[in-house]
Amino acid sequence: MEIDKSKPYPEINSLECKSCGRCVAACPKQVLQIGKVLNVRGYYSVEYSGSGCIGCNNCFYTCPEPHALVIHKPGKN
Repeated sequence: MEIDKSKPYPEINSLECKSCGRCVAACPKQVLQIGKVLNVRGYYSVEYSGSGCIGCNNCFYTCPEPHALVIHKPGKN
């Protein structure tokens, strides 16, 4: 999956994700989903669909894990 880095996108640290689903529920564009692959800690990490993120940060602010999720927003030229 190729992510268009000229638009906002989430970066999910699968090792830190505990699969609570808060970010999935908070996303107004529904571009996050619980994955189907277990991480090394035994959780199904959240995955990004690859497009559609608007950079609202709802997922970031609802995530209880401090290093599980970061939203990247491109700079303006």
